[in-house]
Amino acid sequence: MSSMFASLRLYNYRLWFAGALVANVGTWMQRIAQDWLVLTELSDDSGLAVGIVTGLQFAPSVLLSPYAGLLADRIDRRKLLMATQGILGVLAAALGVLVLFGHAELWHVYVFATLLGVASAFDAPARQTFVSELVPASGLANAVALNSASFNAARLIGPGAAGLLIALVGPGWVFLINAASFAATIFVMAIMRVGELHVSPRVGRAKGQLRAGLSYVRRRTDITMIMIIVFVVGGLGLNFQLTSAVMARIEFGRDAGEYGILGSILAIGSLAGALLAARRKRPRVRSVIASAALFGLFSGLMSIAPTYELYALACIPVGFFSITMLTSANAAIQISTDPAIRGRVMSLYVVVLFAGNPIGSPFVGWVAEAWGPRWSIGIGAIASVLIAAAAALWARRHWQVEVSYRMGRRPHLVLTNAEERAARERAQVEVASQQAADGGQAA
Repeated sequence: MSSMFASLRLYNYRLWFAGALVANVGTWMQRIAQDWLVLTELSDDSGLAVGIVTGLQFAPSVLLSPYAGLLADRIDRRKLLMATQGILGVLAAALGVLVLFGHAELWHVYVFATLLGVASAFDAPARQTFVSELVPASGLANAVALNSASFNAARLIGPGAAGLLIALVGPGWVFLINAASFAATIFVMAIMRVGELHVSPRVGRAKGQLRAGLSYVRRRTDITMIMIIVFVVGGLGLNFQLTSAVMARIEFGRDAGEYGILGSILAIGSLAGALLAARRKRPRVRSVIASAALFGLFSGLMSIAPTYELYALACIPVGFFSITMLTSANAAIQISTDPAIRGRVMSLYVVVLFAGNPIGSPFVGWVAEAWGPRWSIGIGAIASVLIAAAAALWARRHWQVEVSYRMGRRPHLVLTNAEERAARERAQVEVASQQAADGGQAA
């Protein structure tokens, strides 16, 4: 098996990958069905209403994820995930029943979006860090990238399937299918070989543990920079559910099936980005900055696409660079963080990733109504390019980053900071000293 799929050699990871794939397909189906339900049946084509639903679904993570991360450091993550996945399944089933019996109103969706957000707030840090228990430390970057590949392979299937099912039987059945999909994750975690898990030491109760996580992040300028980039791009640029819905419905006059197809096409680029990331052994901050800039550039091109077909085509590079940014950010933080505090750090990452949505999604929805659907994408494109440029300038000044061009069989740019140059110089000195010693012994 190639290095790209190295983690799949492990029994526990294969189970996790398969179960997560099924659950992710259901999750993507519900996202499409929920937004289409709100846009077309429960509101008068209101982008703002869709933005509010998205914001409510992510808002609890901002408040609860730090505590959820501490919980993930304290207790068995596998058991915690089984509980959260079960709760998510029950909520999806309840909403599906309301829709099927014709009782669903807009405020019901708001309430369920909030409850789903609460359950997800406790699920996300445990899920992010549980991957580190499935593989040895040397394989963590590959496992994180394949996790992302599973999520985006599901995006290839889920939106298109949801669009077809909405047209055939309505959104209520889509919610019920998603509810059933969570059983797959619970089942695979129940049959895992617990003795083969790479379990980190559990953290006991003590005062100041949340503050310790915050202090750790504040001392790490690399992690802080990654989180700032993810916050801005996530809040204003990663609103595909909303922007694709208003573009398909209002700008291009398309139906649910063609809206779902846009999500699947976006996933082609996302899956390619995740698989490419699986080959990288150590993602760096520079990958996050470059991906954010290129995401903004292609989002700008997507916002001015004159036809549905060109818009769909532009979704591929947008998906590629969005997932490259997120996968690089996730892996770079996890690999460089002390395992004893990893849950708390990743919970802060989840907070930052989701914190922009409660503000950004309603704002982007308002932009879609006030300025038009194209500006709902354009505003995120501009913000992404600006934050990437600001991060690059800050890194050049404070980390003494130098850019050089390396010739050879594969000409490419090389970015190095002061620490990397010092390490390279030390290595060269050690090699020269060893060669001199070998020469002296020969003489």
